[in-house]
Amino acid sequence: MKLKKGFILREVCGENVIVGEGLEAFNFGQMIVLNPSAAWLWKKAQETSDFTIDSLAESLCEHYDVSLDQAKQDVTNIVTEWINVGVVDTEE
Repeated sequence: MKLKKGFILREVCGENVIVGEGLEAFNFGQMIVLNPSAAWLWKKAQETSDFTIDSLAESLCEHYDVSLDQAKQDVTNIVTEWINVGVVDTEE
């Protein structure tokens, strides 16, 4: 998986939000508010050209005091949301 081009993380009024920018996100027209750990995951996903649930979960465990099972569940939930709103590309 990878983040689609044209979507960036910004801080708006003290909130972490994903917004569309440029032609790739022309019809997006919304902001997605992220909590601090979801924003951290977005940044980790940006660092790689391709990520998996497992790779993000392992990174989450290294940064936060969380079990691997809980991390996988949390990462699955947020990545599923990102896929549903159209900011993640699941095709290889």
